[in-house]
Amino acid sequence: MPETRPYVPWDQLESFMTDAFVGYGVPRDDAAICTDVLLESDRRGIESHGVNRFKPIYIDRFKKGTLLPTTDLEVVRETPTTLVMDAHDGMGMVASHHMMGRLIEKARECGMAGGAIRNSTHYGIAGYWATMASREGLLGLCGTNARPSIAPTFGVENMMGTNPLTFAFPTDEEFPFCIDCATSIVQRGRIEYYAREGMPTPAGTVVSERGEAMTDSARILEALSTGTAALAPLGGIGDKLAGYKGYGYAAVVEILSSALAGGQYMKALTGVAPDGSPQMYHLGHFFFVVDPEAFMGLDTFKAIAGGICRDLRASRKAPGESRIYTAGEKEYLAWQDRKDKGDPVGAGVQRDLLAVRDDLGLDYRFAFEDLE
Repeated sequence: MPETRPYVPWDQLESFMTDAFVGYGVPRDDAAICTDVLLESDRRGIESHGVNRFKPIYIDRFKKGTLLPTTDLEVVRETPTTLVMDAHDGMGMVASHHMMGRLIEKARECGMAGGAIRNSTHYGIAGYWATMASREGLLGLCGTNARPSIAPTFGVENMMGTNPLTFAFPTDEEFPFCIDCATSIVQRGRIEYYAREGMPTPAGTVVSERGEAMTDSARILEALSTGTAALAPLGGIGDKLAGYKGYGYAAVVEILSSALAGGQYMKALTGVAPDGSPQMYHLGHFFFVVDPEAFMGLDTFKAIAGGICRDLRASRKAPGESRIYTAGEKEYLAWQDRKDKGDPVGAGVQRDLLAVRDDLGLDYRFAFEDLE
């Protein structure tokens, strides 16, 4: 469908969001990292984790006291190939940026490296961290736990987060192979987007505590917060469509995100204290980086990975379908379409940008204000 939302120039959004983060106490260098992570999501067309989340996930949490604007990173344990850090409830994006930088260095030295972070917060799209590695000619793998949202197979209680399991590989093409998706059918961020835009959530992706399908996005968000609804794992409810596979992978991410760093998990990550008051989220993340030069070399890896992708795209198409995509391709095409136009922002995001601007008294005016 043709884009009807107004575009905001990338440089204006970058400047505004960085200034806004600084205005709420984030050091400028850290603010630049956080801004880039959010904008990268929109550059790839992943709007559920981009500017859409700027205010409700970050700014509002500063105000609630469930996210600290300064990130006091502590190295808990380190070896030549591993690193464990404690983010002390600071910015998950800042902690992850430092972690990946260190792991890339370690992987170049030793061939492989792995790390984990505890007591962290939302770190943006997982694909950002995996592609930090692929841009350097390395293989990236990462995941994170999150607020409980997914019910186990045959259950209705939200026990695990949407828990993405993400891989990025360099190829000999213009974009990497990058698979970045939740282990639920739909992630909470997408439902937040639906609610902000007044759209229903597709039937079959969310179940109530009575086992009934829910589609009202605003009600779903409320029910997820109170534990009276849950997201279905990849594959769906029950085992007829192999929902146990998504459930199993979500559990893998939950275990690696918490156990490697000695962190918290599942019901401890709700952001709500037993008395109902807000509390820190204490999320965990894990990361692995592999240098293909330690195997058969980067050029060999890229050529084979690219060949596999090209063969997949060239395979027979279903009737009525014009093309087959490989992971990372749609995100690359989204950027090609948007890089000169800017970031399309809907009415809900427009309101958030203006609210943050006015709250801080920043001197910005957006083009969409002249369209009112």
